[in-house]
Amino acid sequence: MQDAILAIDQGTTSSRAITYDQDGGQICSAQQEFAQIYPQAGWVEHDPEVIWQTCLQTISEVVKIAHEKGYQPIACGITNQRETTIIWDRKTGEPIANAIVWQDRRTAPVCDELKDKGFEGLVIQQTGLLLDPYFSATKIAFLLDNVDGARERAKRGELAFGTVDSFLIWRLTNGKVHATDATNASRTALYDIRKGRWSEQLLELFNVPVSVLPEVKDCVADFGAIDVAHCGFEIPIKGVAGDQQAASIGQACFSPGELKSTFGTGSFLLVNTGDKLIRSKHRLLGTIAYQLDGVTTYALEGSILSAGSTIQWLRDGLEIIADASECETLAKSIPDTGGVYLVPAFAGLGAPHWDAEARGALLGLTRGSGKAQIVRAALEAVVYQTRDLVEALELDGVKLSRIRVDGGMVGNDWLLQFMADILGISVERPVNIESTITGVAALAAVGIGLFPSLQEFACRRVIDQVFRPQMTDGTHKELLFGWDNALQRVLNE
Repeated sequence: MQDAILAIDQGTTSSRAITYDQDGGQICSAQQEFAQIYPQAGWVEHDPEVIWQTCLQTISEVVKIAHEKGYQPIACGITNQRETTIIWDRKTGEPIANAIVWQDRRTAPVCDELKDKGFEGLVIQQTGLLLDPYFSATKIAFLLDNVDGARERAKRGELAFGTVDSFLIWRLTNGKVHATDATNASRTALYDIRKGRWSEQLLELFNVPVSVLPEVKDCVADFGAIDVAHCGFEIPIKGVAGDQQAASIGQACFSPGELKSTFGTGSFLLVNTGDKLIRSKHRLLGTIAYQLDGVTTYALEGSILSAGSTIQWLRDGLEIIADASECETLAKSIPDTGGVYLVPAFAGLGAPHWDAEARGALLGLTRGSGKAQIVRAALEAVVYQTRDLVEALELDGVKLSRIRVDGGMVGNDWLLQFMADILGISVERPVNIESTITGVAALAAVGIGLFPSLQEFACRRVIDQVFRPQMTDGTHKELLFGWDNALQRVLNE
């Protein structure tokens, strides 16, 4: 049997597994979508058991197919939707409630109260994050306070918290390992990213007992092994990173100033800032890009809450498209939107606005507006929100000449050309647009010794196409004026 790497990508709308050969070539893949749960406006949940079952099924499928092709995984990497919060029983492994998803805004009043009391500065100083319901801390407290008996059980050491990576590691190792990596820990609003440890001050502020927390490890480390019961043989778990950091690794952003933006359910822009933690003055986030051999590399991040989920809304909510692939054809079928703008604040707005109470709006409609105009406005909204992030980066002193893109949406040539036009910089698409799962496969490969370093992996990255700005200044200014006006309609300022 030839050696292979197993990579798991547990995302917001699906779970996926891929096996790779020693040269980084894909052997086989499997993916399963799962339902989102919306108990009420602004609330988003997942069933942790569904997350587990979809992961287990995709893992089993790709390991079986790989084996039939003469390959056996010798290491595993895990990447995951970040911030999403799960609490489970340490003895049984059973979750005490549904997972609260990163998009969920139910704890906005708690965050507002803490801001009013002047605590946001402490959170920013220690974590690089803002006081926002996006992050895990207030989600943990909500579950402990709203599930009967949970806080008392936590005090007795009976419960464990984790982001999705921790939950999967726990289940895959049959409860032997309760751990996370530094990138996921940095998204909880409980982790001091300068000192590299859980913050006693923040644990007290958010009323989270230290007993529920996982051990924090490097991105390449020993996270235990997938138990023989799940795949028929043990597979060491050697690499873990949150999805956006994994995508940055997959895009080989290993030098300060190198930037990627991933377009999935949300859209997330990360720029490597090296050993320097930049304190943004324009409400971007300081975070950990990766941690290797105990050395931390930092990043500046901007988060868009609705990107691919906006296209899902067109498909599943409005039912005006049957498949996301229709969007490019519809966008190209008209010269412009006719003044239609969509502000997709379905669960509030992320960076640089951070308005948890904002709600979506479709503006500028006339009797001439139809399906094509709405679809194109949805695509344009993703680009306009990216422009807001790039503008904030530049105001923070980060000068950009190009942006590396990846994720499910970037197969759309029209979208990337419009992005180059609006951003005024080159947009670079790699041949492999699945950078997230590729990045964590690279971590696992380094962890098992197949790659000597991540720099060796970077040499294998191949560019597919570069899109360069073509739009006239007049059109550019007109479009952005319309977007800025639409945005002001939904912001609570």
